[in-house]
Amino acid sequence: MRKHKRHMRRMITILIGTVAVLAGVWAVFQGISPSQTQRVGSIEAGATAPDFMAPNSVGDQVSLSDYRGKVVMINFWASWCTPCVREMPLLHQTAEMHQEDVETLFVNVGESKGTIQEFMNEQQFDFPVIVDVTGKISTMYRITGLPATMVIDREGKFSHILHGELTNDTPLAQWLEDAK
Repeated sequence: MRKHKRHMRRMITILIGTVAVLAGVWAVFQGISPSQTQRVGSIEAGATAPDFMAPNSVGDQVSLSDYRGKVVMINFWASWCTPCVREMPLLHQTAEMHQEDVETLFVNVGESKGTIQEFMNEQQFDFPVIVDVTGKISTMYRITGLPATMVIDREGKFSHILHGELTNDTPLAQWLEDAK
């Protein structure tokens, strides 16, 4: 009987050890292998920017492919997003300074055209805004938080990506120069 108990304990110990080793191997493999989003092309510098077509706040259809051959800065934002509102004057100023050689696309995520227009009037901005009320574009660009700003080079590839608020310390002007 004792021999049987000892044998059972040994078998359970071996089983637990085997499970632990297999779990460790699985954890290491998961850490090394690309995640599902990476396999389908995560958004990172050097990746090709997905094309989209959407209306803007003045009623024009806008497509990213319309700007191929130009540097494009895309900013994803919403009026309820405090960091988005804080960075908007800096973005607008940078866009105006580089308007000769950079196209700037402001993409509002999840808000109606009326809400966007009200915000733009209150803030005294007069540039067109791409309306992404359903989140289709932000999903294509894998935006998980606002704001997000991306610089796309002349070949249509991401050169710089910032998830979060732009500040005066952010080298945005340099990023735009780098993308040329």
